[in-house]
Amino acid sequence: MSMRSLQSWLDEYAQSHQNPQNKRIHFIAVPSIYFTVVGLLWSIPTPTWLAELGFVNGLSLLVVPIMLFYFTLSLRLGLLMSLFTGACVALLYAYQALGLSSVTAMCIAVFVVMWIAQFYGHKLEGKKPSFFKDVFFLLIGPAWIIHNISTR
Repeated sequence: MSMRSLQSWLDEYAQSHQNPQNKRIHFIAVPSIYFTVVGLLWSIPTPTWLAELGFVNGLSLLVVPIMLFYFTLSLRLGLLMSLFTGACVALLYAYQALGLSSVTAMCIAVFVVMWIAQFYGHKLEGKKPSFFKDVFFLLIGPAWIIHNISTR
């Protein structure tokens, strides 16, 4: 696969996100889904031998290649996505400290509701979600939100 530019990814993603209601839904749902995926990866039980290495869990094993993807697209995007991921982890620690419910249960519930919202948004849009064309759009969605927020 040849490396596409960030702008190329963002332009193609924007093509199926023109409807104002769909865009509003995505501005809530995409960061929420990203947060829940971070939470679900963070919740994966870590084998004892791996946990003894320090901060190693499902999230830390997958966040490195994900951040590398973002940094190869743009240093600025990589830094912003790293900050957002760190904020997600901080919120997960805070949520866990409150003891309201398990992080896993909360993440599953929010994940399902937000995906329903996204599919509703795409019904309004009249276009299929971009990730049906290329799975990398699952990573471009959060980048599109961050890019739009940071360039306003």
